[in-house]
Amino acid sequence: MPLIPARYGLAVILSALLTTINTSAFAADKATIKKGEQLYNQNCSVCHQADAIGKPGFAPSLTNPELLSISSDKFFEGTIRDGRAGTGMPPFSHLGRKNTRAIVAFLRSHTKLPNRSKEVDAQSQSHGDPRLGKQWFDDICSTCHGINGDGYAAGGTGTAIGKASFLNKASDGFIRETIKYGRSNTRMLGFSGPTAMANLSDQEIDDVIAYMRTLDK
Repeated sequence: MPLIPARYGLAVILSALLTTINTSAFAADKATIKKGEQLYNQNCSVCHQADAIGKPGFAPSLTNPELLSISSDKFFEGTIRDGRAGTGMPPFSHLGRKNTRAIVAFLRSHTKLPNRSKEVDAQSQSHGDPRLGKQWFDDICSTCHGINGDGYAAGGTGTAIGKASFLNKASDGFIRETIKYGRSNTRMLGFSGPTAMANLSDQEIDDVIAYMRTLDK
């Protein structure tokens, strides 16, 4: 920060100091995002595509507005670090925490909706009936995600939502929001409301979640 004559007063000095801090933080954020983009291109783009939009039946979009809105940094970082066992997503723990966070910062730079991850993850756990949920899952979800939620491995266009590597990281709120509202610009449509693919009630959605929790045990 440049030297400021004392005659300018404390308010001016504090204002200049805050401006310097904010400018430095902004520059650091831009540098982190740029580093994250480089790491993404080196490690992720081969599957998730150069613009992180994904490819149906191969790799999901990572810049989808709804995904970015309901996913916590912990969810993203854990997925990058651990991968998704039983799928084509390998672990990238060798990148380390700093580089992993840079990739997440790059993904976050595509954000278009408010980050609701805290309130979504704080939603109540499902108290559904897995027997009823299986009926809905088999009739609706399995069409894209496979009969056991195996995803692409089952020849579907949807991701593997029946694997422990996903279920152990996704909160019931995360799954609930995804079922209700879907993901724009993807094949995952919402299933709540009169204009949805199927107007599932809150209880029926919780039944589906309860059934999903029984998968890959």
